[in-house]
Amino acid sequence: MPMRPLGRTGTNVSILAFGGGSRFVQYEEEKGIEVLNHALDLGITYIDTADSYGRNGESQIRIGKVLKARGRNGLWLVSKIGPRKYDDFMRMLDTNLKRLQVDHVDLLHIHALMGPDDLAAIEAKDGAYAAAVKARDQKMARFIGITCHAFPDVLKTALERHDFDCTQMALNAALRGMVKGAESSFEATALPVALRKKVGVTAMKIFAQDAIVGQAPVDKLIRYSLSLPVAAAVIGMPKPEHVEQNVAVAKAFTPLPADEMKRMSGELSEKNKLALVRFFEGHVDA
Repeated sequence: MPMRPLGRTGTNVSILAFGGGSRFVQYEEEKGIEVLNHALDLGITYIDTADSYGRNGESQIRIGKVLKARGRNGLWLVSKIGPRKYDDFMRMLDTNLKRLQVDHVDLLHIHALMGPDDLAAIEAKDGAYAAAVKARDQKMARFIGITCHAFPDVLKTALERHDFDCTQMALNAALRGMVKGAESSFEATALPVALRKKVGVTAMKIFAQDAIVGQAPVDKLIRYSLSLPVAAAVIGMPKPEHVEQNVAVAKAFTPLPADEMKRMSGELSEKNKLALVRFFEGHVDA
């Protein structure tokens, strides 16, 4: 499995990351645990989860069972937390650690930045950013970050203002192009700031919540995102065979030529971008 450096963290991670969101929690528990173990056996080292994945934290509970059984050696454990108030954030972090059966995570993200007002709440004296910094200081998280499904300009501001180690953003071919009413993109707006500050970047929504599957080959959608200057692509895999298929793409990865990326993004953006931007502005992957 190819590995890449995750920004300034000093750690290399697998370019294919295991998404622990809705695609993972749809499995029955025993099957989900089997699928995750198989993914790790095939070389995936990056595990992504959040407090909201599952009605009762099923994603984290299952991941915790896998980690307890096999240990964390060589794995990169990431959790995302939603509450914006300091006390609520810290309580949820404690719940996360108990579910995962660990005393710290490698990376702790503030989950799903949703616009200027939300950033103001995160930045408040009693907000989530202060809590995340405290968690890092207290070694409950080695590194901290922020994720964003929409609002690239707001993520750009957050990255410019604050000391984040990592970020996760929606990066796919359909979101790149210029479309009236949805001109900005993470690729053009937030990604350059992250790279300038040596923030580790992971791509998500590779398939735009499956909206662009069928409009371009799956392997090329994955290769598009991995051809960007990111450490990894976080992908949910709702069928066991998806693990095998995606690992094969990652292990055989070669960058897409720039002209092919431009062609793909032009075609997919024209058909999808405005609708996708509107969708992700209210999207919660839970």
